Parts: sequence; structure tokens; C-alpha cells
Amino acid sequence: MTSSPDVIVIGAGVLGLCTAAELASRGHAVIVVDPGGSNASAVAAGMLAPALESLLEDASPERAALLKRARDRWSAFADAHGLTLHREGAEWRGPDAAAAVDRLRALGFEARASRGGLTTRDDWRIEPAPAMAVLSRTAGITVAKARVVRLTGDARRWRVEAGDGRMWFASTVVLGTGAAAAVPGLPEATAALVGSIEPIRGQLTQVQIAPPARVVRAPGLYVAPAPGGAVVGATMEPGRRDLEPDAAEAAARTEAGLSLLGVAGEVGQTRVGIRGAVADGLPLAGAAGAPGLHLALAPRRNGWLLGPLVATVVADAIEGRAPEADAAALDPLRFA
Repeated sequence: MTSSPDVIVIGAGVLGLCTAAELASRGHAVIVVDPGGSNASAVAAGMLAPALESLLEDASPERAALLKRARDRWSAFADAHGLTLHREGAEWRGPDAAAAVDRLRALGFEARASRGGLTTRDDWRIEPAPAMAVLSRTAGITVAKARVVRLTGDARRWRVEAGDGRMWFASTVVLGTGAAAAVPGLPEATAALVGSIEPIRGQLTQVQIAPPARVVRAPGLYVAPAPGGAVVGATMEPGRRDLEPDAAEAAARTEAGLSLLGVAGEVGQTRVGIRGAVADGLPLAGAAGAPGLHLALAPRRNGWLLGPLVATVVADAIEGRAPEADAAALDPLRFA
């Protein structure tokens, strides 16, 4: 079986799906090829959190502003695709809260002191599973459940081969494969770039409690509202790709999360996802240097926050539009 869409997106994580939805909304026929099953975007709390991410990462004013602009894109993107945003803000509980409030305000975020910490209205969230389901059903997108085993390209078009024998042809391919190994057939330079992505293992655990009013974060810990209660996370273990949950770590972190809220709850499933990151912590988004090949990869732990920004940057590059001001910071060739 063969097919020839306008664009082939390989990978159905948040960056791949956001990019596919943006392209489809601009009139492109898109096929998303993905093996199915859980991925790192599904093993997430869906935080759109420029404020507390900037605080925790000691971000520069420039990085904080980029993250805030990325968050701002969610309003129009959610409206366009029928997604629900939760804008209840977030709470930080940790040492030296007064200094943290001052730091956030200096970076341009709203923040106010609260008991044991601070609260900001600048952090939002989205439910990952429903959002991914909605995006995958966007008019103009076809999702093919398959594992890509080879890419072959020339100046005219790309051939994408699946392990089950199916093939797709298109002038444009977007690689959104997260922290996975380079697909065979990629140009040498692109394969090397994909190979430089560092895997980061993270796990979170479902707990059955009355959902908290908002995300609550503390050093090395968060508790986020989720269907059926909350999720407690998340680890950040660079260099690891194993997917077996660490029961002891999950138990300790869940206990800390319940203690943070001052509640008891029933512990549910622990899930593991592998994120990808490059040296500066920003994704690789845009043209990869070979004709018709684009990347939407390696957002570290801010895939949901950066999804619409990456989608716009990649779609503009595909269409030959003038790049967004933030495109240079995400340029896949910025390390060359």
C-alpha cells in the first residue's frame, strides 16, 4: 500500500501532533505515522508553566520571555482545535518564598506570597490524553499505526517505509520521534544531530484523591490535578531509556506528594516516559538542512508548553514564510 500526502509527520507525541494540526489547519493533507502505545507526551502532567519553570531553571530574562510567549500561543491554538485549557495557576512551596516572588516579578510574571510559598496565575495546564486524542482527529490528518524503518530522500520527494510493508511518499517529512534513535536513511548530519539528543527518563504516579485546586510544586516534586485525582512526579534521570517503573522511588515520591498536600490517598499506576534534550534545553524545530526534511524534537520537559510555538515554526519553514522571532532559538542547525 502506498500513499502520497502533502506532509508526513513521523511521531505522534505533542510536538508531532501540534505540528500536524497546524499544517492541517493551513490546508495541508498530513499523515502521522506512529507505532502507537504510550509516549513521553502521554506520561506528563500537561503543565504550561513558564513561571515556575523559569524559577526552577534559574532562567535568563530572555528564556523566561520565550517561555511566556510560548504559553501565550496556547489561547489561539486551543480555540482553533477545540482544546480545554485550565488556567487556575500554580503554587510553589519551598524555601525563601519572598525571594522567589521577587525573582518571578523581575522576570515579568505575576506572583504573590502564600502560606509556605507563593502562587502564580501565569502557569496553566492541559490534560494530555484528551488533547492528544482531539489533535489526532483534526480534519486533514490521517494517523497510520506503523513503525517507520527507513527513510529515502532526494531533491524531489521522501519515501517513508514501515515495517509492515506500507510506504508513503511526500515532498516534506517532519521528524517528531522524541528521544528515539535516528531512523535509518536519514542524511548523515541529521542522524548525528538526532544521535546527540540525550534521553531523560521520567516517571509519575497516579493517586486517587480529591483533585487539588491547582498544581502544587516543591523542590523535586509536583502534584497536578488529573482525571481520577492527581499525578505525582516526576523524576529527571539523564541517560536512561529503561521503561520499568522504579517502585521504591515511586513510593517515596508519592508519599512526599501526599504529605505536601496533607492528605491520604490510594496509590495507582506508575508510568515511565523518555524525553529528549539537547545542550541548551530548547527543542530542535525547523528545517534540518536537507530538502524537505524538518525536525520537531527534544523539548526536554516542556513539550506541552512549547507545542504550538514549535508547530508554527515548523509550518512556517515548510511553507517558506518569514520565520517567527523565536525561530532562531529553536533552529536545529544552531549548534553547527
